[in-house]
Amino acid sequence: MSGIYIHIPFCKQACHYCDFHFSTSMKKKEEMVLAIAKEIQMRKSEFENDPSESEQAKQIVETIYFGGGTPSVLTSGEIEFLIAAVYSNYKVSENPEITLEANPDDLSSERIIELSKSPINRLSIGIQSFFEEDLQLMNRAHNSAEAQKCLEEATKYFDNISIDLIYGIPGMSNEKWKQNIETALSFGIPHISSYALTVEPKTTLNKLIQTGKIAAPKDEVAQEHFAVLVETLQANDFIHYELSNFGKANYFSKNNSAYWLGKKYIGIGPSAHSYNGISRSWNVSNNSIYLKSIQENKLPNEIEILSTADRYNEYVMTGLRTIWGVSLDRIETEFGSEYLEYLNKQAQKFLDDDLVYIENNILKPTKKGKFLTDGIASDLFYLNLE
Repeated sequence: MSGIYIHIPFCKQACHYCDFHFSTSMKKKEEMVLAIAKEIQMRKSEFENDPSESEQAKQIVETIYFGGGTPSVLTSGEIEFLIAAVYSNYKVSENPEITLEANPDDLSSERIIELSKSPINRLSIGIQSFFEEDLQLMNRAHNSAEAQKCLEEATKYFDNISIDLIYGIPGMSNEKWKQNIETALSFGIPHISSYALTVEPKTTLNKLIQTGKIAAPKDEVAQEHFAVLVETLQANDFIHYELSNFGKANYFSKNNSAYWLGKKYIGIGPSAHSYNGISRSWNVSNNSIYLKSIQENKLPNEIEILSTADRYNEYVMTGLRTIWGVSLDRIETEFGSEYLEYLNKQAQKFLDDDLVYIENNILKPTKKGKFLTDGIASDLFYLNLE
């Protein structure tokens, strides 16, 4: 077993680019914490009854991840209550990675010290940018001073820290983007997750672009920023282990790596997704319906049984995004020769264009192809098998 993801569906305010599930009303926060704890207990049998796991591996939780939303809106007591619920219902490994996503405005010196005394041993901090104008454009709840102050304090008490940075922001030059990266590096952060600003349909950002109040992000700018990011971080001993993730040795995210390597996980809370190797499920993205269902002892989720083609496509997508690549041996063993022949045929044009290469029978993107990974993967998908 790999891990448990806990979705905390609350935020102080809505970022303009975000399309994740959350509420800005905290009225049901205490009720939600109790419901999440109950779901943790309700789903323990999913590990106990898994015939694919060995006796020793059954119910072993290696990672606990608080995502959202903004998990740092919970009190330390609420966080520890939920961690205790996991420990009382599952077998947890001796040294689990326990991550809390947090926003800088929630990380006062006192709060950081408080968290350092809790079971939390990894912080993932949503910095996004160190420039005031970028934070205002994105409608972030924190300012530039808070971003830097929280890192000054957090690095005193936590060794394992990741920060999020966003590139491709309208008006951001390559030099300004590099300053963002250099500022992050000045704090000795061992892990950085970085994403291009994307425009999702139902977001405020999309409305602002449509009405001409904000310029649309440009793909060519994002591609240039990505190249600067890769070059700068690799020069500073970061390993580019997944398309959007960079970590120093021994600081890869165990939680996220488990997703990309196809390990099993349970997602707890509204909108959370789960995966067990043969099916995928997701909870309802509605706080009121979620609470009502849990109170009635019903799991508010939908389940999809994955076809061979689904599992192949998922492996190709996640494999190409990581340093582990797509094993052609595994394709043949797990999915069959028909899939391997199809993959080789579809990959040929990308091999010819120097966007992917094969080494030790593993397919990986080249430096030139990394930014285009998702598009390449979609061309390798098998869409009409079953």
